[in-house]
Amino acid sequence: MQSPKREPFAELFGDLSERLLGDRWQPALDVIETQTAIVVRLEMSGVRSRDIAVSVDGEELRIRGVRRPPATGDALRLHQSEIAYGPFERVLRLRLPFVREGIAAHLEEGFLTVTLPKGERRTIDVGSE
Repeated sequence: MQSPKREPFAELFGDLSERLLGDRWQPALDVIETQTAIVVRLEMSGVRSRDIAVSVDGEELRIRGVRRPPATGDALRLHQSEIAYGPFERVLRLRLPFVREGIAAHLEEGFLTVTLPKGERRTIDVGSE
């Protein structure tokens, strides 16, 4: 029986393909619906608030930024590297109505929390001639 072929870099560094997309990495996220809001929480360890941008365009919530590598000081050699650095971007299409003016974002203890207050669905009466 032949063992499955492994990529040489995967043996050294682990499989990063799920966390990397091209030249960008993607932070893990949760989307939670409460009675009053849609809450999006992203894992942002090592990312500074000034390096994050949150925007809304139509139904899309876009979160982008950069995680900068720490200074290595007098390090001689890197033995293992699993933490992704550089730019990131997550785009979510939100299918629930929300109030754009009430959106808030907060970074605390390595998590970015974006709260979107829920709005009401509108129905439009169709008249006849």
